[in-house]
Amino acid sequence: MTGSTARQTPPSEDRFASYLGGITKVLSHASRVSAARAYCTGLLLPGERKSIEPMAARMEPAQVQAAHQSLHHVVAKAEWDDAAMLHAVRQQVVPAIEQHGPIAYWIVDGTSFPKKGQHSVGVARQYCGQLGKQDNCQVAVSLSMANDQASLPIAYQLYLPQAWAEDPIRRAKAGVPEAITFQTKMAIALGQIRQARADGVPAGVVLADAEYGDDTDLRVGVAALDLSYVLAVRAGTSVWPPGLAPLSPTWSGQGRPPQRLRRSPEHQPVSVKALAAAQPLRTWRTVTWREGSQAALSSRFLALRVRPAHRDEQRGEPWPEEWLLIEWPRGEAEPTKYWFSNLPAHTSLKHLVHTAKARWRIERDYQELKQEIGLGHFEGRGWRGFHHHASLCIAAYGFLAAERCLFPPQQRFARERIAAPALPQGYQPRGAAHPA
Repeated sequence: MTGSTARQTPPSEDRFASYLGGITKVLSHASRVSAARAYCTGLLLPGERKSIEPMAARMEPAQVQAAHQSLHHVVAKAEWDDAAMLHAVRQQVVPAIEQHGPIAYWIVDGTSFPKKGQHSVGVARQYCGQLGKQDNCQVAVSLSMANDQASLPIAYQLYLPQAWAEDPIRRAKAGVPEAITFQTKMAIALGQIRQARADGVPAGVVLADAEYGDDTDLRVGVAALDLSYVLAVRAGTSVWPPGLAPLSPTWSGQGRPPQRLRRSPEHQPVSVKALAAAQPLRTWRTVTWREGSQAALSSRFLALRVRPAHRDEQRGEPWPEEWLLIEWPRGEAEPTKYWFSNLPAHTSLKHLVHTAKARWRIERDYQELKQEIGLGHFEGRGWRGFHHHASLCIAAYGFLAAERCLFPPQQRFARERIAAPALPQGYQPRGAAHPA
């Protein structure tokens, strides 16, 4: 084909082709590379549904069945390493993110996918954030890296409830690897953080909501890795108020000296909610942390130096002092949010607030991953397919994140799409609902 008749490829498509070439090298086999490139392309094409059959029809309207088989094989059947894929994505995307500043945050989050039946891997009746209630769903734990410009998920794992982990028949049907045992969501998150540390990922302040932040083992584990954190906690979390700590052990002079700290009826920790309510109104400060879509975002905050109290009676020394950050929006009857942070004692209130509020980026990530990329559209039931689909969705999202970093905020495009072929006439995709 001559240059006069060939369609000129837009620069963004050149960049996309180069990006796919970089991330699919980890797949080795040529057929897998081709199918994975097609899969990522399909995820970025317009279309309400990003499951395999509709994507096959958009990509190859004249050979839907062959395209379907190829896409299904690379996602549900082929053996390739999800961690290696996410590492390749990170290598491609992080330099673009860091053009706007160093990595500042590591954001832990759990995301859920409602399911109607019981057979998809990991499905159980549990809290579903997407629905805001207990229901049948899958839950995945992820770790993202971010600065104030952009963010990228770098680790992703399905939470396998204990009933699933201890059921050899269901494990075998879903292809759950033998190495996967029951872990709490917090333990999965801490493992992801440890792996990121071991892999030399640029360090950031660890952020998470109260489901994770209230877990003492997670906070201790993060601190042991020489990482800072700003982690949300629940209103009932207990602390020692500023200047107080548990009582030292007492010894009668006989026997082995006791090692454990003590409390007394008159010397007890308090909940963070009770401590916040006792603070004078004049001590609260209004802090603005960023510009919203319509106005600057601000609220009232207070930061105190406290000691966490959970399980301190089992220790020989009190927990170290750390920050308790509290938010009390105007118009609310009581404070609404609380965070623990081991950032240095000289950290300003504004910096504490700015860091705590940076977690909003993960909500944007998952909104786009689900609504635009199709993270929740995979219709298979197996462990491998669940993770392969997620890895390729993150790869597609990573390209968009890198593209946006090429432009200043006022010129960034959020919905640039590659031109899509027309669907076959009369084509009706199957699987519009979420099967189990």
